Amino acid sequence: MSAPDRPALREVPGWARAIGKVLAHGVWDARVVGAEHVPPTGPVLLAANHTSVVDGPLLEGITPRAVHILVKEEMFTGPIGMVLRGAQQIPVDRGGGRAALTTALGVLQSGGAVGVFPEGNRGRGDASSSRAGIAWLAVNGHAPVVPVAILGTRRTGESVGHVPGLRRRLHVEIGAPVHVTPEPGQSRRAAIVAGTEAVREALSALVAAASARTGVALPTD
Repeated sequence: MSAPDRPALREVPGWARAIGKVLAHGVWDARVVGAEHVPPTGPVLLAANHTSVVDGPLLEGITPRAVHILVKEEMFTGPIGMVLRGAQQIPVDRGGGRAALTTALGVLQSGGAVGVFPEGNRGRGDASSSRAGIAWLAVNGHAPVVPVAILGTRRTGESVGHVPGLRRRLHVEIGAPVHVTPEPGQSRRAAIVAGTEAVREALSALVAAASARTGVALPTD
């Protein structure tokens, strides 16, 4: 479905938020620090590191605002796909992604919150790389980027599709917003390049600091 054909998203329904909260604080034991860094109103991007299949629902459950999260298109099949669509999440074709960016930009322009995993794929979660989509959205959506460090959803030896066991302690640290705006005389393209690295550095530093504070290491595989 192309961007023009894709229907505009509605608000994230209350049941989707409830599922996220039950998972975060009922099924697992998520400890959240820094929630006050998320602006209560207006467009905002939440940029989280990514190690596990459960990072998306966890992000929905721990943030103080409802979030439309970019999720790989392959997840939008079967019963899970029905839930994701009903929850107003955004499918991403990782071969292109233009439609997803257009949809996410529409959310920001409406004053909403969008969740992004800048690394693109699940892995170690150290934010050693970042894709340019997050900075493109920040510049064009006039939205601050709030870094989010997620620790404990996957341990060394567990697959990226592993679901943490009941009451596993998870740690989430939300950092200060990063403002990606063109400097005087700077082109948008240059601002996006610089912004991509600024977001990556902020997220990487936050993950490292959260790991040191909590004693929870990132997976080594």
